[in-house]
Amino acid sequence: MDIFRICFSLLFFFMICTHAVSPPNFVLIFADDLGFGDLGCYGHPSSLTPNLDRLAAGGLRFLDFYSTSPVCSPSRASLLTGRYPTRSGIYPGVLYPGSIGGLPLNETTVAEVLKPLGYATAAVGKWHLGLGPNGTYLPTNQGFDHFLGIPYSHDMGPCHNLTCFPPDIKCFGSCDVDTVVVPLMHNQVIKEQPVNFLELEQIYSDFSTSFITASAKKKQPFFLYYPSHHTHYPQFAGPGAAGKTSRGPFGDSLLEFDSTVGKLLSSLEVNGVINNTLVFFTSDNGPSLIRRSHGGNAGALRCGKGTTYEGGMREPAIAFWPGTIKPGVTRELASTLDILPTIARLAGAKLPQVALDGVDMIDMLLNNGKSKRESMMFYPYNPSEKLGLFALRLGKYKAHYYTRGSTLSSGTPDFQCSALSVLTPYNPPLLFDLEADPSEHFPLAADERPDIPALLERIDKVKAEFEASMVFGESQIGKGRDPRLEPCCSPQCMPKPHCCRC
Repeated sequence: MDIFRICFSLLFFFMICTHAVSPPNFVLIFADDLGFGDLGCYGHPSSLTPNLDRLAAGGLRFLDFYSTSPVCSPSRASLLTGRYPTRSGIYPGVLYPGSIGGLPLNETTVAEVLKPLGYATAAVGKWHLGLGPNGTYLPTNQGFDHFLGIPYSHDMGPCHNLTCFPPDIKCFGSCDVDTVVVPLMHNQVIKEQPVNFLELEQIYSDFSTSFITASAKKKQPFFLYYPSHHTHYPQFAGPGAAGKTSRGPFGDSLLEFDSTVGKLLSSLEVNGVINNTLVFFTSDNGPSLIRRSHGGNAGALRCGKGTTYEGGMREPAIAFWPGTIKPGVTRELASTLDILPTIARLAGAKLPQVALDGVDMIDMLLNNGKSKRESMMFYPYNPSEKLGLFALRLGKYKAHYYTRGSTLSSGTPDFQCSALSVLTPYNPPLLFDLEADPSEHFPLAADERPDIPALLERIDKVKAEFEASMVFGESQIGKGRDPRLEPCCSPQCMPKPHCCRC
């Protein structure tokens, strides 16, 4: 270790020891289908996001932050484990109400990293990492003391109860049919079925603030994971936000989410722990462009959800810790993969003894330093060992080995985003300079840049080394579905699924 790193490490531990009388707390906020260009602090002209804008103004705002998947379940697995979802088997696609599999119990989550140190842990919101027989894969079996939320996406069930305010105005979007109505669960018990979505954000806010208050009173360090349903379709908003923005249902839904963020910040302030809490915000994947104006916005980035273009996987992200993280903007490369190693190092916890794909962000967060991350790998929503990586970013360059559109991004005039754009291989790969061309419209040509062959050789080498180290876990989603596993508050009732109400 060189003299700079020794000095920095000593300074870091001095800061932690003198800054707080207890280990730091962590609040991890995860939006749903929120695009890179959706927040006011990321340039959207009509979004009302005062609390997230406050986080950005007082914290570190990322411009090159990535998810690991362009769809929900895999990206959530990576956030909590620090591993690409191919390792944990959360592929292809997403988990459903009757899915047999889920996040394997031998995977180690952020909550499980923190529990040996005495942390209180809670998950509030959308889980979407499996239910399984007798709640096998629910958060309370993955290191969380408490869980209040729904086990999967809120469109995975009849949406008759998804209405905006006033009640006669239907929300935009469609839902699944012939499955159980969406339940609200407390730990492993169904508390309400169907859940009343118009009251849900208040229930979440009350539960979260109570958790923060109880932990603070006991002087117990805590980890709160809040994966919101907003702004996934069908959009909904209660009376405090419906009709309050000029952006329509999406804007109202986003405003309601932002107001919950504000309540969490207020609770941290009231309980005197905001200066000892890292608040980290990001999103699971890009916008669902098939929903058009109801589906979010990727800003200048190409395409959205379901694709490995930038719009599908580059996300807004903010790290906020008053007195510890200096306000600013960073162009350093980072990912949801890096959250577990970062939290572990800040808490003084042991890392899982597995192949981790994340690196800690301490130098970047606390010292305005460089990222340890040099590359980012891009798998499609249905990865395979045969095809391997679809794309790879190294520094400011991104190489596409395959491109393919998605139904989820079919709402734009760009043909390459749509489902009609079929799987297309490239040899040599398409190469883009993401600083000069974040929209990925202008591939670099070897006849214009004599250094390109050497650059592609470097990228190919990084790709080969990574793929040689990748061991695909057994596909949990490939285990299929069993309707008997769909959550029902009256297990013996008939006929299912329509009788599952309480």
